[in-house]
Amino acid sequence: MKILVTGGAGFIGSWVVKQLLNDGHFVWALDDLSNGRIDNIQEVIDHRNFKEFIQGNIKDVSLLKDLFENKFDICYHLGASINVQESIDDPRTTFENDTIGTFNTLEQCKENNVKIVFMSTCMVYDRASSDRGIKETDPIKPASPYAGAKIAAENMVLSYYYAYGLPAVVIRPFNTYGPFQKTGGEGGVVAIFIKNKLKGIPIQIYGNGTQTRDLLYVEDCARFVVQAGYSKNVDGEIVNAGLGHDISINELAKLIVKDDSKIQHVKHIHPQSEIQKLLCNYEKAKKLLGWEPKISLEKGINLTEEWIKNTNLI
Repeated sequence: MKILVTGGAGFIGSWVVKQLLNDGHFVWALDDLSNGRIDNIQEVIDHRNFKEFIQGNIKDVSLLKDLFENKFDICYHLGASINVQESIDDPRTTFENDTIGTFNTLEQCKENNVKIVFMSTCMVYDRASSDRGIKETDPIKPASPYAGAKIAAENMVLSYYYAYGLPAVVIRPFNTYGPFQKTGGEGGVVAIFIKNKLKGIPIQIYGNGTQTRDLLYVEDCARFVVQAGYSKNVDGEIVNAGLGHDISINELAKLIVKDDSKIQHVKHIHPQSEIQKLLCNYEKAKKLLGWEPKISLEKGINLTEEWIKNTNLI
């Protein structure tokens, strides 16, 4: 197939690009490099099926119009502003990228009858209320403009399925981590904790650290994203993916650094955006896609630490 990945030079996007190439498809990657990095896809630039990297923004309607002349079969739409804290400080940028950018992409998918796989987020949910985990039908709560923009975009995506019959699916991966994730302030908690450990500096935890996260290894996440595009079973659906186990940030820090004296608690920047318990119920993905995670948290942390060491990101 001919496939477009928006946000294709991003952390998860680059893994999706590699998975699609491994599956034998022709791939185009669009990214404005505001968060993504060309280094993330350097290894596939010369792949015989990698057609083009386009540096551009999903807010650029004429660029999208030209790009969709390639007659794609699927658009994996991962391009977005993803920082929760920044969305509180600057909601306009997040709304324009995540909601309006999605609308622009949807319009081109509709005009060209291209299936869209929309990458949403677990941050749209209210907290998990039990140990069964959060299901797709559980309450949502836009506790940040990032979550609000994603919910608005989700609704637009599903409206195109119902109003126009456009093949479309909304996916909500839980907290994804692994190689190629940034280790700076805008990176994920696992990458940041590992970097600090390797540098010998304290790990800082926002608030009391009792908040929990369901941490999904990026290779498992990319496999889920790709399969959602291949299957008609999930058209018109919202589907979760996660490990199915949660861990408190305090426990995660101890697992990574193994030294309580290296852990500090600091005042939360935006406590109103915090979700106290995130735990995924991925039964729907298992039922409709035959998907389930393969990499344990311990193994995923080891793989991520090795990558950070070998790429000198410390």
